Amino acid sequence: MSYATAVHETVAALRTIREQWGELLLAIETPPADVWPPRQLAHTLRTAGDEQLDVVDRDPLVLREHPAPLNVDALDTGLAIERAVFALADTLAAGVQHAEHGDPRRWEFQNPGAAGARSAAGSRAHGVHFACVWVEGRVRDEDTGPERQLDGALGAPPFAPLPPHLLHEARRTARVAEGRLLRTLGLDPRSTPLPGRACPWCAGELELHTGPQQPPTVTCSTGPDCTATVGLDEHGRRNWPWPDLLRLLAALDTGYHQGTNI
Repeated sequence: MSYATAVHETVAALRTIREQWGELLLAIETPPADVWPPRQLAHTLRTAGDEQLDVVDRDPLVLREHPAPLNVDALDTGLAIERAVFALADTLAAGVQHAEHGDPRRWEFQNPGAAGARSAAGSRAHGVHFACVWVEGRVRDEDTGPERQLDGALGAPPFAPLPPHLLHEARRTARVAEGRLLRTLGLDPRSTPLPGRACPWCAGELELHTGPQQPPTVTCSTGPDCTATVGLDEHGRRNWPWPDLLRLLAALDTGYHQGTNI
């Protein structure tokens, strides 16, 4: 694998973790029972007035109390991802970091002797979102050139370029963490029948399709004979893409029956 490809895949995995982290935090607070709509579609029903989760400023899972998480699997996934990403940041910092204390770009290691949980946690106190951004900067070799000092002289760069062995460690860690997060949220590549939910237009079997790089879609097994007013996919099935999912969910929730137009 080329160096450029490894960089691209690592950055993509880190950004997926950041983008989906809020969904994972919400999953921890949601029972894992079979409820309608499925988690992959539930966020399409959120109204504009719903409270927005501040993923950046919220304390990391390792610093929070968890008296009664509603989804233990999601909590375990979150803790595992935090441990992996934080440990990766420690490894990269030990290998390439030259930034001095006080430089906001510096990754601060844990210091168990410091007063207070947040001080003892070092940069981990900023959470996995910050850690992913910091690791991405090292993977992209940011801030690796000499910098002009106040006296006009050139000083040493804050970071050294990332050597190949650390890049491939970053790639492996990020992709494993990304895969676990997507599986927990049901956003990994899969096709899942919607049990007990027949197509409102023809009573055909509905199937939910998800993937990490695509929004969820739903198809009907009947094919072109289904009278739903949506297009066909490459297999000839009626297909509800992202913009049309609210119509489908509303039809299913209101007991829509064949012969009514929505």
